[in-house]
Amino acid sequence: MNKYLYSILLLLVFNTGLFSDQIKMAYLGVTQTNKQTFSIVFKIPTKSNYKLNIDVNFPKTCKNIDDRKLQLTKGAFLYSWNIQCKNSLLDESINITGLESTNTSLLLQLNFLNKSSQTKILSKNNLSYFIEKEPSAWQVVKTYTILGIEHILSGFDHLLFVLSLLLIVKNFRTLIWTITAFTLAHSITLGGVTFGFLKLPQQPVEAVIALSIMFLAMEIIHKKQGLEEGIASRFPWIVSFTFGLLHGFGFAGALAEIGLPEQSIATALIFFNVGVESGQIIFVSVIILIGFILKKFIQENSLQFLRTLMVYGIGSMASFWFIQRVSAF
Repeated sequence: MNKYLYSILLLLVFNTGLFSDQIKMAYLGVTQTNKQTFSIVFKIPTKSNYKLNIDVNFPKTCKNIDDRKLQLTKGAFLYSWNIQCKNSLLDESINITGLESTNTSLLLQLNFLNKSSQTKILSKNNLSYFIEKEPSAWQVVKTYTILGIEHILSGFDHLLFVLSLLLIVKNFRTLIWTITAFTLAHSITLGGVTFGFLKLPQQPVEAVIALSIMFLAMEIIHKKQGLEEGIASRFPWIVSFTFGLLHGFGFAGALAEIGLPEQSIATALIFFNVGVESGQIIFVSVIILIGFILKKFIQENSLQFLRTLMVYGIGSMASFWFIQRVSAF
């Protein structure tokens, strides 16, 4: 048993290293400064410290009026410059090159003098955007809902926290209360940070998020060993609410990197959160379905063995993340 356990743990830790090198989303912000000029912000993410080979092509009616200024940020190259366009970009297309050879996507945000804005996610299957004179009112809703779903389903630390909650709760009613508390908590801090009422440095927050997963994993193991139940076992909704506040800071950090449309901040925030909750519901539903199937086809002893492996794997991954994030301070 120990041989298999250690092998699986090593595999999990190796995969954790892969997860930690995820490519972040690229960003292109286009802000109209007068009738024919636009300020450009173009953020290109890195992979293994190398800049991704992507670029933007504006319509032929546009030309640069100054050189690109480069600023190096964590995990990205940030370029800024200004362009002048004869037709003010309306009824024109913006094209992204090189995105088709990456595993990332790009968030395009356009802000105009008349206070209107347009938002679109571009990917390897959709490399250009036609700028409409009257865009759909549902554009921001759709874009930020998708962004929220993508963020939670690719956020392995948040998913492992939710998975740990699923493993520690005793019944479906308690699960509902626990997930609701987590949702309420991270919604509070997500909104507070976005509107400037709350602020915490991102790196310590990410480290404590990893620590929260380690805490739950230890509680589950103690319970299996017959030790006295801790607060997470007795009052899981309290733990999920407390740590959910910290996870909200993590969501806010991701949203700050993505960016918000200037004229639709509240709408974008609400539907980003809706997307996060939708992704969370998808994840919980899949885990419950898998658990139901396993109970049908696997003996109880084997199930307990798999559960133990899962908990040790979760704890190992969280420990790796914690050490990695603390060392990055």
